[in-house]
Amino acid sequence: MYQYDISYGKHQVPVYRVNAKPLEGIAPIPESSFTGRSNLVFAMLVDVEVFGDHFLPAYTEGDNRMVVATDSMKNFVLRQALAYDGATHEGFLAFLGRGFLETYPEMKTLRVSCEELPFHPAQAPDPEGGFAPSNVLFDRGHDDRSTAMLEMTTRPEGPVITGHRSGRIQMQLMKTTGSSFTSFVRDEFTTLPERRDRPLFIYLDTHWKYTSVEDAIGEGRYVPAEQVRDLIRAIFHEFVSESIQHLVHEMGLRLLDRFPQLAEVSFDAQNRTRDPFFESETDPTVKVYSDPFPAYGGIKLTMRRGAA
Repeated sequence: MYQYDISYGKHQVPVYRVNAKPLEGIAPIPESSFTGRSNLVFAMLVDVEVFGDHFLPAYTEGDNRMVVATDSMKNFVLRQALAYDGATHEGFLAFLGRGFLETYPEMKTLRVSCEELPFHPAQAPDPEGGFAPSNVLFDRGHDDRSTAMLEMTTRPEGPVITGHRSGRIQMQLMKTTGSSFTSFVRDEFTTLPERRDRPLFIYLDTHWKYTSVEDAIGEGRYVPAEQVRDLIRAIFHEFVSESIQHLVHEMGLRLLDRFPQLAEVSFDAQNRTRDPFFESETDPTVKVYSDPFPAYGGIKLTMRRGAA
């Protein structure tokens, strides 16, 4: 009589792996100095979600014989974090998902995802009297971070990846000049003045997919989220935009041009531009802004490569 969509899993499993394999040999790009990371602290929050209909009796009859306890999932995640010998979040998720499907026949289809917990080397005194990044002390970062997601299922040949996505989220960027917003639709509801040069403040999440998932979970053609972040910053710095739509489109063009192994990029931007209040009478570049009305504009864009 009824149709069901069901899933269950464990969410926000904190993982702090110390002394993981370094990420090395990343080819530099003009917009970024990033070529690798030490992974001395390889930390993340991990989600595991199981899909299917074979465990429906757990809902309808209280029969848990096809259910893996989520506490067992938590312990399995932590054990796999110890065993992982790679250097990327996507690689860890592939290792983790494959391990789940090979260990538990009760799991047939699942989604594994993670969000980085950033730790940055603290500056410490060096023997020469200066300062250098510490290799034992790290600051917990609370700014932008990397994310990754893999969808996997069991087939006769073994576990396979059926979907993937990588990302950099919670970027907050403010440009003081070089952004405008003019010539938009005006009517009796319009109170916003045209702004030919405004300080543009945006929140931005960026995600991407590879043409070949093997590039996502390998390290030879891997695209580090740090390089994506740096490229986005470089574009925002130099590009004179007519709108946030104009800006994220330029970002998409440059990302797909810079990284030919990517098949798709997407952006979710929020307009957090502050409202102007006062301007210096002697220097028009000196201004004071404050927080606007709490509602904000949202802009989304997805760009995919067309057929050759």
